[in-house]
Amino acid sequence: MAGHSQFKNIMHRKGAQDAKRARVFAKLGREITVAAKQGQPDPAFNPRLRAALIAARQANMTKDAVDRAIKKAQGAGSGEDYAEVRYEGRGPAGVAVIVEALTDNRNRTASDLRSMFSKHGGSLGETVAFQFDRRGVIRYPMTAGDADTMLEAAIEAGAEDVLTGEDGHEILSAADDLNAVREALEARFGEALATKLEWRPNLSVELDEESAQSVLKFVDLLEDHDDVQNVFTNFEVSEAVLAKLSAA
Repeated sequence: MAGHSQFKNIMHRKGAQDAKRARVFAKLGREITVAAKQGQPDPAFNPRLRAALIAARQANMTKDAVDRAIKKAQGAGSGEDYAEVRYEGRGPAGVAVIVEALTDNRNRTASDLRSMFSKHGGSLGETVAFQFDRRGVIRYPMTAGDADTMLEAAIEAGAEDVLTGEDGHEILSAADDLNAVREALEARFGEALATKLEWRPNLSVELDEESAQSVLKFVDLLEDHDDVQNVFTNFEVSEAVLAKLSAA
């Protein structure tokens, strides 16, 4: 499992769930607004908006909240103008980190992130993108089909690989092929759980328990920042270390 996924699985905490949910909705709202502003307001002709609406539905975001986000893109409501910014750097234990943000104040976001990196023994501004590949990722539940069926369909659709695990299927494609692969798969299996572009590490670093704990705490803080949409890292953790962290 990649570090980004492990963070989701083992850093889940009880309490403060309303605050967490509010942050998730705020981030989804920004993504919907930016997607609707950059393309057509009809999700059938705007893949990014369509993906954002699927994510909002899965998070149980209310229809009113979704409508407000779309109206912002059309000039109604708030005059916020979000810019897409990518930050790169090194986190604890030398882990490579890519942060994708949507911000209405670049100086504020850069200052906040630089402080976070510094306080956790890292450094913002170091180029690390060469340790990642930009990939299209499409996710389906296990109920969509068995591994062989999904692999055959994915290859026919122009995908590069399929990763099947307990949580379902991940179909990987070249970034430019993402929408074509999605359309082909959805014609056969129905709507995907998620369709997005991600940074996938091509060079990973395995962490011991102490380093993993530090990195996971750091990623947790990054993802809690209001302007941060996605965090990608290049670390791996063994099953033994995962078990210890989960029990802690």
